Amino acid sequence: MRLVRPLASWLIALTVLIGLGILLWPGIQSALRYADLLRQPAPATSSLQGPLPGVRYADTWGGARSQGRRHEGVDIFAPRGTPIRSTTPGVVGRVGENSLGGRTVTITGPGGYHHYYAHLERYPALKVGDWIGPGTVVGYVGDSGNAAGTPPHLHYGVYTPTWTAINPYPLLKREAQAQRP
Repeated sequence: MRLVRPLASWLIALTVLIGLGILLWPGIQSALRYADLLRQPAPATSSLQGPLPGVRYADTWGGARSQGRRHEGVDIFAPRGTPIRSTTPGVVGRVGENSLGGRTVTITGPGGYHHYYAHLERYPALKVGDWIGPGTVVGYVGDSGNAAGTPPHLHYGVYTPTWTAINPYPLLKREAQAQRP
């Protein structure tokens, strides 16, 4: 009888630990995957596919904006409803609205860089925490937010892990870039 009681206690403890492991495993896997994403190299020159394949665009970084602001991204004009594709693998960090960008999606990609898609007409079925690959549709071209009434376009921005804006134009593959006048 002395041997049965400790063995039963040990088996109960082992069963509880296995049960906890099974319950926590998806969260642990996701955390490991996110840590791996952050360790990957940040985007380099000409390393990202264009968010609107086949649509040509120019460098609009730094242009004057209302209230003394400067443009922190690239505007890419396309017909309303054109699918916008993720430039990078990553995890959906935000899906929602704000006053400037209107309907927006933010993807955290390699190196912890944030890829911001704004002025969307609508969203696909994305939710925060979803893992996506490059080329996944993240929205559709529109004119929401402070772009209301302008020709439909995508505002694409890239931010460092500390949310400092950087010019996305040099990061995008050259085949979609327009020649500068």
